[in-house]
Amino acid sequence: MAPYRKHRRILTASLVGTAVEFYDFYIYGTAAALVFGPLFFPDESASAQLMYSFMTFGLAFFARPVGAIVFGHYGDRIGRKSTLVASLMLMGGSTLLIAFLPTYAMAGWIAPLLLCILRFGQGFGLGGEWGGAALLAVENAPPGWKSRFGMFPQLGAPVGFIAANGLFLILGVTLSDADFTSWGWRIPFLFSALLVGLGLWVRLKIGETPAFTEALEQKAPVGVPIGELLRGHLIPTLAGTFAVVACFAIFYLATSFALAHGTSALGYPKEQFLLVQLGAILFMAGGIVFAGYASDASSAQRVLTWGCGATILIGFLFGPSLASGSWPIVFLGLAAALFVMGLVYGPLGSWLTALFPVQVRYTGASVTFNAGGILGGAMAPIIAQALAERGGTPMVGLYLALAGVVSWLGLLMVRRQMAES
Repeated sequence: MAPYRKHRRILTASLVGTAVEFYDFYIYGTAAALVFGPLFFPDESASAQLMYSFMTFGLAFFARPVGAIVFGHYGDRIGRKSTLVASLMLMGGSTLLIAFLPTYAMAGWIAPLLLCILRFGQGFGLGGEWGGAALLAVENAPPGWKSRFGMFPQLGAPVGFIAANGLFLILGVTLSDADFTSWGWRIPFLFSALLVGLGLWVRLKIGETPAFTEALEQKAPVGVPIGELLRGHLIPTLAGTFAVVACFAIFYLATSFALAHGTSALGYPKEQFLLVQLGAILFMAGGIVFAGYASDASSAQRVLTWGCGATILIGFLFGPSLASGSWPIVFLGLAAALFVMGLVYGPLGSWLTALFPVQVRYTGASVTFNAGGILGGAMAPIIAQALAERGGTPMVGLYLALAGVVSWLGLLMVRRQMAES
């Protein structure tokens, strides 16, 4: 436990940013599903409003790789600390400003335009967040502790999810539908300021990572990190992108899709389903911790391979358990899926950063993580809904099984490199 105590400020700084990331994304996704359609778009049809609302949700996924390139550029040239502070300020500021947006009834077309701008700002800032947080943890880790330190950014995910889900549960119990639609939806966006403030306070008190400082003393920074990444490290970049698909697919199917599909098509009560998800997310935290310790005991490559195999298996069980109509079976299905997500998410901090040299590591980790998010996250609810409409809920898990195969192929692409590292 001594390394944890010695580096507690570093580990807290890496965890808080990811907590804000998942909190921001989940409150936006929930608000997009519940209220953003009629609030921010013309009253043409309910389905058109919902489609436009989810289009703004997906916009951030495409902004994230752009942010990864920009923040990665500065993270590899001027340092991890200052870049992480900038990414958190942009991400948190964009989220907070959404709370003050006028609706379509107040401002016409300006309202959805401003929503799209702030949503893009969220995604742009998030593009530089995870990679920098992972480097902050891993590059400060003592020998033999890289995966255990690298799991801390991932532990921010269940923290952010619990905060977001718990707040929406409280609002659902205490406010009427009319009050929530009128003003209650703004509260979660206002609350994000507390998380961002905590993150900034911690990050402003930390120093630069030893690995970056040492690399800077030995050699001048790369002029254009993204160019060097694509010229000299294309295979690891593709491998890393494919390897993260499974964790994004599991998360968005077991949270956003399961909530929307379960409470609409399957008729589960919303408050009860939120409680079930809050319990199941604890298994994700357990999976992350297990994967961190197991990766240091064996290797991150091996644990990720186990996780990909488990993802394929879960793919065949996820849909039937969700559609079972039994709360214990629904809970077990979600808990098992999220535990497996911990296996394919927990080791990524150490595994992805090991793919790249220090000079392009911020760019490499950020680009691969966020590009994989488009494949595994942005497309997950759309493809899952299409599969559910064609073959029923049991068909949804096929997407998970495919995601597990894609990530397993990514691991195979760099198996020799990771065995030698």
